[in-house]
Amino acid sequence: MKRVYADLHLCIDCDRMEHFSRVVSKASKLGYTLIAVPFRKFSEEQIRQVRETCERSDVDFASRVDLRPRTPEELISFLRKLRRRFEIVAVMCESKSVARQAAKDRRVDLLNFPQPDFRRGFFDAAEAELASNCLASLEIDVKPLLTLEGPARIRLLSSLRREVATAREFHVPVVISSGVSDEMLMRRPRELAALASLFDLSGVQAREAVSKNPAAIVKRNREKLGSKFVAPGIRIIRRGKNR
Repeated sequence: MKRVYADLHLCIDCDRMEHFSRVVSKASKLGYTLIAVPFRKFSEEQIRQVRETCERSDVDFASRVDLRPRTPEELISFLRKLRRRFEIVAVMCESKSVARQAAKDRRVDLLNFPQPDFRRGFFDAAEAELASNCLASLEIDVKPLLTLEGPARIRLLSSLRREVATAREFHVPVVISSGVSDEMLMRRPRELAALASLFDLSGVQAREAVSKNPAAIVKRNREKLGSKFVAPGIRIIRRGKNR
């Protein structure tokens, strides 16, 4: 079976369809078979156009929303409104309280920790334990590794090593995404996996982080959003009419 390679965080402006089409074509040539792009607003028509563009390049598309709540209560409100509209829900955790709420909410798929200030908190044991009991994965964007230099990159790698070690200890899946908005920064899936070795993911774990783990999230959520889903492990089976 052909391995699915995924980039769940291509930060491309979907309003610029010509540019978007060019990026999708490049993603296909680089070896991706599944991509996700965060939408700023929900539009059925725009999602349809994006899917059609991806289909022309033989790339599967998953709709995504990046939530940036300021409080746990705001996160709960966002999830109530948006969970069933998108195939992937990611929370950009910029405070401890939001991170804790996101980690324990089964409606959250990805925990992403933007790190402009390396002295602030990391993905720690508390979030990891909560996430391990739910369905959230730790998402790591490689863009900062490509753009930072010198001491800033060293501090980032130190932070990522701690986060990955914590995720492995509590069996939280890791997803490696690009997080790029510039097509010049796009890399092949195996190149993203190679970068993951810098923060102590093994070769097998790194490949799973760009293939098996992200693909599993999309598959699970498409089943949930389907008309036959009732609850985890429960599906509606439609039978033929009784004679």
